[in-house]
Amino acid sequence: MMKQKDLRPIIKNVLNDRAYKRIEDSSSNYVHASVLIPILDEEGVSKILFTKRTNRVEHHKGQISFPGGAVDEEDVSFEDAALREAHEEIGLRRDDVEILGRIDDTLTLVSSFVIHPFVGFVAEPGDFVVSKAEVKRIIKVPLYVFHPENTQYQRDSVEYEGTTYRAIAYEYNGDVIWGATARMMENFMNILGNKLHLPEGKE
Repeated sequence: MMKQKDLRPIIKNVLNDRAYKRIEDSSSNYVHASVLIPILDEEGVSKILFTKRTNRVEHHKGQISFPGGAVDEEDVSFEDAALREAHEEIGLRRDDVEILGRIDDTLTLVSSFVIHPFVGFVAEPGDFVVSKAEVKRIIKVPLYVFHPENTQYQRDSVEYEGTTYRAIAYEYNGDVIWGATARMMENFMNILGNKLHLPEGKE
């Protein structure tokens, strides 16, 4: 079984040995946002932390996403924005996050956001404090769920507000991860390739 401490250097090396794909925005047609893809360990199981959004947020109501949001003028970098939003949404302290690298930029299909995703290792986060206006609950999903060989967790479509969207989606314990969040996880796992061996039920 691959322990969390073994995953961290592998992921860090893979992400830093490649150039991530940028989405150019020379005409300022998009809203820039940053997200944190938090990896944590629970009793030897490597998990990805997601948030279930409330219906009071402006965009992507009720969807499952990573902690993150729009880049503000006071943010000194996209990474800074991701860490700020993670603290505001779930109380995650910057000192508890080690940024391992970033994956490719992602464009949302409906709301015209360019998302800049950062992968972070979270060491002993303690109790999360969620923003009740933005986050309904925290969801933790084992990393093996997203392994390309574990097709039992994968779906090719999802219905949202009366419209069927045909794209990669993942279902775990009744929660459906789709849209830009699912595409980012697919991108993350494709980048890691065969560097991680995560058959079902093992980390």
